Amino acid sequence: MSRLLLASASPRRIRLLREAGFNPEVLPSQIVETQADFLTPAERALFNAIRKGMVIAVEHPDDIVLSADTIVTLDGSVFGKPADLEEAFRMLKLLVGKTHEVITAVAVMHLNKERTRVGTERTAVKFRSLADSEIREYLEITGPLDKAGAYAAQESPDRIIESVTGSFTNVVGLPMELTIPILAEFGIRPEMP
Repeated sequence: MSRLLLASASPRRIRLLREAGFNPEVLPSQIVETQADFLTPAERALFNAIRKGMVIAVEHPDDIVLSADTIVTLDGSVFGKPADLEEAFRMLKLLVGKTHEVITAVAVMHLNKERTRVGTERTAVKFRSLADSEIREYLEITGPLDKAGAYAAQESPDRIIESVTGSFTNVVGLPMELTIPILAEFGIRPEMP
């Protein structure tokens, strides 16, 4: 029987999968995510998700590999993971009081069976209007450097998020409404307690 391998070290993705009853083996992909400006944000997320998964699938062709990539976008600009706290502050300063889009691409592949299934999820997130001091305070409690858009929806969401239209788990980092049916197509279902 094939194992489920998660090509990500994201604690948020691991937690979402485990809460849904999956027990993936975690094998993070070490690729450098592309920042190709000629791709749309959805294409960029999909390209990165496939690349992350393929690196692990080539090493484990008998197993089922799940990978994902999340991008935050506003008015055509893409907000990746900030390099430092000042960049995180600048990102949030641009996002506060506005509605941005979170796009996550999901890829599931089984190399030996020559099967790949991909999909993307889009969620609109409206931020509250925040003063600079509130942004800095939020950054102190969140640890934004490993998060697209420099924020974490699962950590004190009411502090920064006014509303979410669409999948909340997408904003956390893995749209479970999309992921669970794709995994089922590969025979991977939640384990029963």
